[in-house]
Amino acid sequence: MYKAKTLLATAALAAVSLAAHAGTMDSPDFWTTPTVHDYGKIHFLPNGAFKPKPGHTYKVVFSLTQGGKKPDEVSPALDHVARAVNLYVASGVPLSKLKFVAVASGSATSLALDDAHYRAQFGVPNPNLPLIAELKKDGITIAVCGQAMAEHHFEYDWIDPRVTLSLSALTTLTTLQQEGYAFMPL
Repeated sequence: MYKAKTLLATAALAAVSLAAHAGTMDSPDFWTTPTVHDYGKIHFLPNGAFKPKPGHTYKVVFSLTQGGKKPDEVSPALDHVARAVNLYVASGVPLSKLKFVAVASGSATSLALDDAHYRAQFGVPNPNLPLIAELKKDGITIAVCGQAMAEHHFEYDWIDPRVTLSLSALTTLTTLQQEGYAFMPL
């Protein structure tokens, strides 16, 4: 009987705790975008483990291979780059200490197209360009794989001017890893 009461009390406490936690997740200020506004939502955990150290420089090369599910949706991979920026800055790391490079290939290749050519290909404005502009403003390099551009039959002069044309994603990733960048596949 005692075990049953203890188990019931523990279950009730867990339910109350879960309900209280769920309520905070629904509040409008639970998710924030402190640096890359409107992109890369985070919920900052001030006491979370493995937080970045404000005095360190962080070098990360992101391999973006996920395009949006629909042409009018931002690439989830590119949005995760914004999330990384927001998490590091919320942890106290200044933008000047973030050496981030994101290279698009595969189904993410089209995110690099300028608006006119994206519209011609997909019939809608390129939803990634506002995010690319925000990331570029914050010092993040966005690149596109030259080989993927050719494979998709996209001309090189169709690339948005804020995006860097790289020889390939393969060489970008390996070259930057040799220079001490951490590899983050998205």
